[in-house]
Amino acid sequence: MFKYYFEQVHNVEVWPIISLIIFFVFFVGLIGYVWKMRKDYAEHMGDLPLSDESLNEFQSQE
Repeated sequence: MFKYYFEQVHNVEVWPIISLIIFFVFFVGLIGYVWKMRKDYAEHMGDLPLSDESLNEFQSQE
C-alpha cells in the first residue's frame, strides 16, 4: 500500500519519510508520557536543585 504512494512522490527517498515517521511517533509518545505524569511527581522534580553548587548555596543561606 505505502509502496504505491512512495513511487508517486518523485525525488523523495524512503529514508527521510521513515525518519519523519519515527520522529513523529517519538514526539507523540513523549507528549503522552508528560500528559500522564503525576502532578506531585512533577512538583517534586521542579523542587530539586539543578547542581550540587546550588544545593550548597541553599544550605549556607539557612
